[in-house]
Amino acid sequence: MDVFANLAAGIAGVLSPINLLLLASGVLVGMIVGVMPGLGPSAGLAILLPLTFGLDPVGAIVMLAAVYYGAMYGGTITSVLINTPGESATVASTFDGYPLAKQGRAAPALVIAAVASFVAGTIGAVLISVAAPVTAGVAASFGPPELFMLVILGLLTLIVVIGKKRLLGIISVLIGFALATVGIDIGGGQQRYTFGSTELINGIDFIPVAIGVFGVGEILWNLYCGAHRERLGYFDLKRASRRFWPTGADWVESRWSMLRGSVLGFFVGATPGAGATVASLMSYSMEKSVSKRPERFGKGAMAGLAGPEAANNAASAGAMVPLLTLGIPGSASTAVLLGGFLMWGLQPGPLLMQDEPDFAWTLIGSMYLGNVMLLLVNIFCIPAFAKVAKVRFQILAPVVIVLCVLGTFAVNGSIVEVGIMLGCGVLGFFMRRFGLSPAALVIALVLGPLAEETLRQSLIISEGSFGVFVDRPVSLALLCFLPVLCLLPIAVKLWRRRVSPAAVPVEAQPTEPGGDHEALDTAEHETNR
Repeated sequence: MDVFANLAAGIAGVLSPINLLLLASGVLVGMIVGVMPGLGPSAGLAILLPLTFGLDPVGAIVMLAAVYYGAMYGGTITSVLINTPGESATVASTFDGYPLAKQGRAAPALVIAAVASFVAGTIGAVLISVAAPVTAGVAASFGPPELFMLVILGLLTLIVVIGKKRLLGIISVLIGFALATVGIDIGGGQQRYTFGSTELINGIDFIPVAIGVFGVGEILWNLYCGAHRERLGYFDLKRASRRFWPTGADWVESRWSMLRGSVLGFFVGATPGAGATVASLMSYSMEKSVSKRPERFGKGAMAGLAGPEAANNAASAGAMVPLLTLGIPGSASTAVLLGGFLMWGLQPGPLLMQDEPDFAWTLIGSMYLGNVMLLLVNIFCIPAFAKVAKVRFQILAPVVIVLCVLGTFAVNGSIVEVGIMLGCGVLGFFMRRFGLSPAALVIALVLGPLAEETLRQSLIISEGSFGVFVDRPVSLALLCFLPVLCLLPIAVKLWRRRVSPAAVPVEAQPTEPGGDHEALDTAEHETNR
């Protein structure tokens, strides 16, 4: 009963005029960020985060969360219309979305995608309402050893799902940990790697790093891939679509796909490190495996669009569970949101829903209203958002870089942080160039101080003995799960050999080099964002 009362209070908190305005602004900005190829939710959140400085924390996080899941909606538009994913989680939407557009069914495909996203977002919000209090209640009993093992488990999950480039994932995590050590040693009080600079005594702030690797780094990467030379053709939605609304057969075909994708996406998204891209690709494979006509996939199957669309939006909701209840970001985007929490003096974790219930439940309540807004905006403003894709990269790139510089400087008025941001932009480019993961770096930077603090506390409790991680039942269970997680990829490979070939159609796989058009190494797409 408390859940319903808290949820009602949260929704009532969103209904204030200022919060509704911020929610609507986040929805629209998220759609635009998702539509623009070359940006993604991580880059959009990193660029916009400094602009929320000075806002009420509740309104600011409501807006940023709307940008996060709004970008999932927006990325589908260019995936369907011009076969160019707006961000990595919508790569799977190109497999059947673009063939549907070539058949003159772009509008029905976009309506089905919007409804699937709405259904998944609503189911995700319901599951958050139920799962978050339970998870927070269990996690409230955790001590430093359990929290340390959770951090390690989350980072190991991120490394495992990267795929074939696990060594590069480990290197990315270690770079993030190295950046997190800059500042004052919390144990002895000595300065570490500050090089005599007073600006670095408090450590390297999360915001310039996130803006650099996601904002500037993404622009440099797209320049390297030749985005400034591309001329994306404009898809005339009205002329190309014979009818706007889907047929009854379309709804029948996609109804169970939406539900399956919603449930799958939520639980995959709630797993730290997995992300929306993994969820959407898993959903596509599942839909093809359960379909009575799998040969239609890759040629314009509505179920092949509805399932992945539901999965990636449900995953964005699922990723909020470990963020709110454990303080562990499950993806690059939620790592940026975690930076926002810390910037406003809020500490996500087991006590957040007890100490700041108004904040937590208003955020959850905003997801219900935000999904309604996104459904209406998607269905009735699709032609307008399709025109946003016409913005030339020559205009977009300098605007984004200027916003990155101004946003970084606005937080603390520090030129040193602007330099760190630009340096991290170059670092982010080279990480993408050589296959490292910017997302793993950022997540490790956020979790690094927590890992160090909880490890020190655990060793103090045990007087220097590592046996503390074995003596406590929960910590021991998490420790035993680590080798299982490491062996999981081997089990998946063996399972794939026993079943039919990969469900992803070869003819539908993007082949252009760079960005979202790299070969689909599942989680690598998510980590690159």
